[in-house]
Amino acid sequence: MLGFLKKLLGTKSEKDVKELQPIVDKVAAIYPTLAGLSNEQLRARVADMKQKIKDAYKAEDDKIAAIKKRIEVEIEIDVDTKENLYKEIDEIEKDITKKIEEVLKDIQAEAFAVCKETARRFTENTELTVTASEIDTFYLTRRPNAKNVSIVDGKAVWKNQWPAAAVDVVWNMIHYDVQLIGGSVLHSGRIAEMATGEGKTLVATLPIFLNALAGRGVHVVTVNNYLSRRDSEWNAPLFEFHGLSVDCIDMHEPNSYERRMAYLADITYGTNNEFGFDYLRDNMARSPEDLVQRKPNYAIVDEVDSVLIDDARTPLIISGPTPKGDIHEFMELKPRVEKLLGVQRQYLQTCLTDAKKLYAEGKEKEAGVPLLKCYRGLPKNTALIKFLSETGVRALLQKTENYYMQDQQKEMHKIDQDLYFVIDEKHNSVELTEKGIDQITSNSEDQKFFVLPNVGEEIAELEKAVLSPEEKLARKEALIQDFSVKSERIHTVNQLLKAYTVFEKDVEYVIDGGQVKIVDEQTGRIMDGRRYSDGLHQAIEAKENVKIEAATQTYATITLQNYFRMYNKLAGMTGTASTESQEFWDIYKLDVVEIPTNRPAQRKDDEDLVYKTKREKYNAVIEETIKQVNAGRPVLVGTTNVEISELLSKMLKLKGIKHNVLNAKLHQREAEVVAEAGLPGTVTIATNMAGRGTDIKLGPGVKEAGGLAIIGTERHESRRVDRQLRGRAGRQGDPGSSQFFVSLEDDLMRLFGSERIAKMMDRMGIEEGEVIQHSMITKSIERAQKKVEENNFGIRKRLIEYDDVMNAQRDVVYKRRKNALFGERLSIDVANMIYDVSDSVVNEFHEHKDFEGFQLELLKSLAIESPVKRARVYKH
Repeated sequence: MLGFLKKLLGTKSEKDVKELQPIVDKVAAIYPTLAGLSNEQLRARVADMKQKIKDAYKAEDDKIAAIKKRIEVEIEIDVDTKENLYKEIDEIEKDITKKIEEVLKDIQAEAFAVCKETARRFTENTELTVTASEIDTFYLTRRPNAKNVSIVDGKAVWKNQWPAAAVDVVWNMIHYDVQLIGGSVLHSGRIAEMATGEGKTLVATLPIFLNALAGRGVHVVTVNNYLSRRDSEWNAPLFEFHGLSVDCIDMHEPNSYERRMAYLADITYGTNNEFGFDYLRDNMARSPEDLVQRKPNYAIVDEVDSVLIDDARTPLIISGPTPKGDIHEFMELKPRVEKLLGVQRQYLQTCLTDAKKLYAEGKEKEAGVPLLKCYRGLPKNTALIKFLSETGVRALLQKTENYYMQDQQKEMHKIDQDLYFVIDEKHNSVELTEKGIDQITSNSEDQKFFVLPNVGEEIAELEKAVLSPEEKLARKEALIQDFSVKSERIHTVNQLLKAYTVFEKDVEYVIDGGQVKIVDEQTGRIMDGRRYSDGLHQAIEAKENVKIEAATQTYATITLQNYFRMYNKLAGMTGTASTESQEFWDIYKLDVVEIPTNRPAQRKDDEDLVYKTKREKYNAVIEETIKQVNAGRPVLVGTTNVEISELLSKMLKLKGIKHNVLNAKLHQREAEVVAEAGLPGTVTIATNMAGRGTDIKLGPGVKEAGGLAIIGTERHESRRVDRQLRGRAGRQGDPGSSQFFVSLEDDLMRLFGSERIAKMMDRMGIEEGEVIQHSMITKSIERAQKKVEENNFGIRKRLIEYDDVMNAQRDVVYKRRKNALFGERLSIDVANMIYDVSDSVVNEFHEHKDFEGFQLELLKSLAIESPVKRARVYKH
């Protein structure tokens, strides 16, 4: 029925594209007329468009200047009038923004056509010669070492070859129609979903060029500093030929003059984190000279799903030293936690043995209890995972868990009472049980070593005791000190326990240069400079025996959601956004538009192959890799973490297969490895960062052999990451294939997998080494992914709900702070604060007719005597 309605009414994508077709037609009409213009005349068209924008809001600009002059000249102007005048300025500035958008809409087709014509001229000519002007001298002033521009005898020569990310590139791209549609989507403040290889970097040049003409700043946001530097250098001459300045904030130190100048450029490239951190640094600045950013205007976010969805789960935090931050008990408590872990492992080994024995005897009901204890106590235990792959065992675990989970886990305490701690893998949490607390306390002379004192009750007892005031005070201080020490101790143990049981080396983090570095679970990249909060990072450092850094405190923080919502206009582009379209709309009011491919896609996506165990799955992956290499095809093997990429690398070495590994430990080689990944017989093993902004171009003979072969070793918890991996093959109509290998031992299948899959495999009597492949299985896996995506959406939603409260305060504080820095509106803020305090004091004491209290409060708060007499206060 749904398919019939789509055919009848058309899909949303088809409607969106149809709506934008008139823009493409207008560009198509203007574009041929530009070919006959000289380079000088083409530049003049750009200058005319810039002037048209300025003329549109000249009257408003003059009005603002007149109001500011009035405020400056009329010294005796009262506060209320001054405040109203500043409010008028704010409203006029909103009108200016609207007028600029109207003019940009009028000139959109012409600007797109000029940008396309410039791209054509650089593609078809090795040099563009133009009469030298201030555009050319300004370019050489900013880039004195530039080799692509020279001025000789009053003529400026622009070459079509220049360095980008230390590699010489020759411009050879001209926009085609679907890219014009993509550019229109970005200009309108929406998200353009374009398949990998469709040229998103080139698409972005169109709205960047158009919006930069207003001179109010265009920010191009990328996921890593390699892409921000590369794209800023790659695209720069296309813009700078017409006098639009380009810079990249990641090339300059924070708080520097160079970074301030980068923000003043017409077009500014940078990473999402640096834009956010610069905002926080600006709001910690102590003088106007320390500020680098200007008012946020228009941003295009590359890999928008990665930036606004994945990264948005973690707020940006600027932290600094805290008093006694180097004092902690991680190393002192580490042996106790390790012993606790050992005791739990020993007990659960017995439980697993019992479960196996009872299950073998056919006593399934009795076997379920020790089996569930093992799952609640150490779910990642390899022996348990192996046992769960046997016929009927997983179904038994799920049946037992369902029984004890019913009625809000009323019966679960019967399972947990024999454990020392309980792990909730889905929520990354660990909880100590009474038995665990007793175990930790047993090694101490103090029986209350791990028990928080009841402060309220004990203080009440102290008040009743017959003691001197000094002794009471001393005992209260000792009690509060004991509470503080023990609460910190409990926190330290919990974080150590989490570090040992939930966070795995080479999965969630790596050790690099003697430091614990976080691995981004979505992209597989190392997150330099980022640390887990709340002592967790220190706990992992203690676990790995590296230097434990001092604790820090938060100086300033903001979520990426609230940072990017400050822009007048926000747009984004990615190959995978449709699965999160609802979240983009709910949080950012961003609509997702699917752009059709320039050429029909030819990639063949096979149904998932499902095995019982990881061992069988990895053997099948190696066999498939060898098969494709022998067929002369390049192979990209996608993994979800560093550990698996290194395991597969060892297996390929044993088979004598030459390959490249690209993971969080070797991310510096990304561009070099990806450049080779399309050559015949080349094998590339990559964590979730496969490609990421760098196309895999096929070598000679590869198309005839079947194109790039994608092999996924595990389904990621996000469908988008799987689509990103698949998207590396079949770019621009190339042939290719993708195949995912899955096992019931994979984290996704263990935590969120359907019970039906396990039961079905049991009924079919699947033996070791056998595989099943069915569309029902693939759909069931996608349902599991949807569950995880819903969980993660819940996390982000809660985060933004909490931050919205802080954001309201942040807006007020930062606004007043900026007013204080520049001094313009400071008198209004001071007057308003005095009024608020005065109003509060009058209301508080007038109600109770407390004139003495009123006088005292005035002296304390405002350092003045009462301006009114007692009789007047009581009269009213």
